[in-house]
Amino acid sequence: MAPARSAHNGAMRNLLTWFLFCAVVVSGQVTKTKWAIAVHGGAGESEWQHMDRATEAAYQASLSRALSEGAATLSHGGKALDAVEAAIKVLEDDPLFSAGRGSAFNDQGKNEMDASIMDGSTLAAGSVAGVCCTKNPISAARAVMERSPYVMIAGPGADQFAVKQGLAQMPASYFFTEMRWQELVGVLKQSGKPIPARPPGVPKEPKSAIQIGASAGHFGTVGVVARDVRGNLSAGTSTGGMQGKAPGRVGDSPVIGAGTYAANKSCAVSSTGVGEYFIRLAVAKEICSLVEYKGMSIAEAARFVIEHEVASLKGGEGGVIVLDQKSEAVWSFNTLGMFRARQAEGGAAEVRVVGK
Repeated sequence: MAPARSAHNGAMRNLLTWFLFCAVVVSGQVTKTKWAIAVHGGAGESEWQHMDRATEAAYQASLSRALSEGAATLSHGGKALDAVEAAIKVLEDDPLFSAGRGSAFNDQGKNEMDASIMDGSTLAAGSVAGVCCTKNPISAARAVMERSPYVMIAGPGADQFAVKQGLAQMPASYFFTEMRWQELVGVLKQSGKPIPARPPGVPKEPKSAIQIGASAGHFGTVGVVARDVRGNLSAGTSTGGMQGKAPGRVGDSPVIGAGTYAANKSCAVSSTGVGEYFIRLAVAKEICSLVEYKGMSIAEAARFVIEHEVASLKGGEGGVIVLDQKSEAVWSFNTLGMFRARQAEGGAAEVRVVGK
């Protein structure tokens, strides 16, 4: 009888333990990991050379809003994917950044925007390239991932797809900002190209308009990496592209593995910089591969790729934000500055506009 009673008592203990575990899980007391998020708003040179206090404060406030939106999603148990989209939409709606409203122009004076997003728990990904009318390209990229059999849709077909998904469409005047237009004028004048007519529906050029040097506006891409309480990673990137680019030019932002990559087994990365170099080096995937196969920390991998591999190519400039399943987010850039912010569960928000 003793062995039977012992087996019975053991079974009861196991059952009790199981019920207690379930009760704790239901009550929300079990969290696999702490959530974390990082945001970037582009890296570059001229923006930091000429930045005044008012401009610095404006960028600080914008990054803070985006970070807060993403952190709120994660703190309420939301998915990393949702946090990435929510934070990027804040930056796309802000004319300070070259993504969504405020995007750079091609040399014909038109907007062609790119975006991508990736789910690290499934390796599902979606992107759009060359959209001209979709208010939030990042939402179109997510729709491609979740509502189509494709990874990338480009050009007019991408806008048409967004319309079918019920995503808001806006006229050219919505995306126009005087600051970006004057950047375009400076770029085209220096290259000897003709200045296109201003888009329909925008005010005439103010007499006091200041023309900015041709180096301005090459950056301004936005991106987010996030980790939710389930330990899942996600990354997303959105851009208006390079100022004065040729029509149809596509940079790294919508290219999975170059501008964006996320995998739970390694890390999540969003890039910003001169896309031609980031594509050739597959920067986002390269960082993830160094973490997965070489055992590097995310800080070591990011620094090696940006400061050595990208910088070794003449003209290779830019930066990344990186996050894994256990650490706080890190960033690395080889330019004068990078707009960036980060926060982890239980910690304060950190927003940096100037300095390393």
